[in-house]
Amino acid sequence: MNNLNDIFFAQITNEGLTYDQILEDVQRYFAEHHASTIAEAGEANAERATAVLKELMVQYLVKRKYAIDGLNTEELCAKLYEDMAGFSFLKKWIYKPGVEEVNINAYNDIEIIESSGRSVKIPDKFSSPQHAIDVIRRMLVSCGMVIDDTMPSVIGFLDKNIRISVDKSPIVDPDVGINASIRIVNQQTVSEQKLLDSGSATAEMLHFLTACIRYGVSVCIAGSTGSGKTTIMAWLLSNVPNNRRLITIEEGSREFDLIKRDENGKILNSVVHLLTRPSDNPSLNINQDFLLERVLRKHPDVIGVGEMRSAAESLSAAESSRTGHTVCTTIHSNSCTSTYRRMMTLAKRKYNMDDSIIMQIMVEAYPVVVFTKQLEDRSRKIMEIIEGEDFIDGKLIYRSLYKYDVVDNVTEINGQTRVVGHHRKMGLISETLKKRLLDNGISHKELEEFMPEKEVE
Repeated sequence: MNNLNDIFFAQITNEGLTYDQILEDVQRYFAEHHASTIAEAGEANAERATAVLKELMVQYLVKRKYAIDGLNTEELCAKLYEDMAGFSFLKKWIYKPGVEEVNINAYNDIEIIESSGRSVKIPDKFSSPQHAIDVIRRMLVSCGMVIDDTMPSVIGFLDKNIRISVDKSPIVDPDVGINASIRIVNQQTVSEQKLLDSGSATAEMLHFLTACIRYGVSVCIAGSTGSGKTTIMAWLLSNVPNNRRLITIEEGSREFDLIKRDENGKILNSVVHLLTRPSDNPSLNINQDFLLERVLRKHPDVIGVGEMRSAAESLSAAESSRTGHTVCTTIHSNSCTSTYRRMMTLAKRKYNMDDSIIMQIMVEAYPVVVFTKQLEDRSRKIMEIIEGEDFIDGKLIYRSLYKYDVVDNVTEINGQTRVVGHHRKMGLISETLKKRLLDNGISHKELEEFMPEKEVE
């Protein structure tokens, strides 16, 4: 049913005014007469203040006889409110299913990245560089962050699963307004069948990784942003047996939701999710390294570290693995073999240790490394799984277990690229890893899938 205001004033409109002109006038009016109400809309009593603000806005729109084709008064009010006190058009894209990232290249150039990996320019844009700055500044204020000329680059967490990274002038040109990346992590259950259907891996590869995490073999998942590292890690951790205690440590935003419940809502497994809490005061800063130290006192069976980012956590996670805990983590790297050197590079930022010693620590800590990649057709694959054995005389000793071979990149009639390739088994696990799995409880039957029967006996 149409709003009564629209019925009474439908024929009496302020014709010729654009939306931007109406927005400018409404902003001016409320800044002069209702500034305190606008401020309250972002504070503790936000719900009441928002309702009052919208009611006043409707009254003003009716009084001024403002109208825009295709919008009734309530819809126009909602749009104006989002531009004045909310997140403008960004809100609909941030919370739209299937959107993984919203990238603002400039105030008038915005694109989204879908869960399929496809990048799409959206028709929406800010009315000016300043409009973009105002909206993004409100987003940052809502998560306790401030961006200004003294701190023109900040990272905040809009929600438990939304990370926002922002740059403004003088880092970016004034006529651009602002540069921002809003990353939305959709917590969703990833099944083995979904990974198989998408061609991410073979059943044997997935069963091998499951065996590792169930029977005490730490795994590091490497790859670039958007390669599927977190998806594989979430699936892998979901396979931790219900009677094992799993503790995850994530930085700023929750990417994992691994608690299992039965049809009555009863919790079936033993999971603790922890988040870092950054602070400008070093004594109050709760980072991954701090949480790792605390976690070891909580008797975990499996520790999931969202991502190795710093020197401290890279070595702390490795030491946790070397002292008998099963650790699963991710890291930015270009290949399986370069992953160990990447770990070493991180550790060297803080610890003055010989390269060979750090490399031996990392190889021992993470016997299995998985490399993921997003290919030209936007499909995500496990490109390789290796077993690291040792680091001797400056050389990494390892076994390539599984690999994805790209045969061709074919351009279809519609212009889309299709990657042609296949997974293949490269070799067998070492006797050392086989013994470790057997000592930790794997059955001969499970092991037969990865090694010929004669090798198991």
